[in-house]
Amino acid sequence: MTLEELRTFLEVIESGSLIEAARRLHVTPSTVTARLNALEEEVGHRLLHRNKSGAELTSAGFKLQRYAELMTQLWRQARHEVSLPAGLDGVCNVGLEADLWRGLGEGLLDYLRRECPGVSVALWPGEQRQLQRWLSTGLIDVALGYVAARTGRLEAHPLGEEPLVLVSSQLDRWPEAGADLIRNAGYVYVDHGEEFRREHAVAVALDEAVPVTIAAADWALEHLMRHGGTGYLPARHARRALESGRLREVEGAPRFRRRLYLVASATAVAPWPWFDGLLAALRAALAAPVSRAT
Repeated sequence: MTLEELRTFLEVIESGSLIEAARRLHVTPSTVTARLNALEEEVGHRLLHRNKSGAELTSAGFKLQRYAELMTQLWRQARHEVSLPAGLDGVCNVGLEADLWRGLGEGLLDYLRRECPGVSVALWPGEQRQLQRWLSTGLIDVALGYVAARTGRLEAHPLGEEPLVLVSSQLDRWPEAGADLIRNAGYVYVDHGEEFRREHAVAVALDEAVPVTIAAADWALEHLMRHGGTGYLPARHARRALESGRLREVEGAPRFRRRLYLVASATAVAPWPWFDGLLAALRAALAAPVSRAT
């Protein structure tokens, strides 16, 4: 099994075609076929259903895909770290959930560029399960997220709590009936994760289906600003819109909170003299509004 075979396998999955994969890899279609044949022979299973219209994963191929992605990513990371240019003496690989880029992710990057000029920084967006997998396999050193993963060599450092507030372009006070929230206030359900779902189901008894669900705070804010409506947003994201008067906080509405953590590989951060300063910078950034004016 070679890296070229794994890369070819992943390229075929992404493009859905052996011919398109060959074009992207700058090789002939026969080379792509030969690499796939060699990989399937070594694995001992057919990985792709190939036909004239394209290629689809078999169940064995689906299982291999995750490991192929990890192996190729690890190789890219290893090659990057052992070939640092002059003036750089370390690497910090950071994973973060997309909603945490504005303010927190930006603050992390600003701190490292300002205080640690000799550190090469790489930031990777991902969902919580991806971040935990990347941490456990060493693809990233630290992760910004909402889950305090403490397994083996991973340590969770609390950063604080993020309030979720109900904002609206149409509503001033919390309605008595959930139906009024949907019919008269253009309610948008912003999915903030498993804990929020449980608490929201208890506190906000909706008796009708919500027409719009958005699982990203930035997208939800843009939707509310463009079309109007009502929805729960992190206070950091909503602050500028509230200050400008384009949205207002709904009086009497239930409030929720999400706890934020920086989960770190203890082995990776042990030699970092600047790690405590980074934690302090992130805790300060959590109290500030997001950087983009709204």
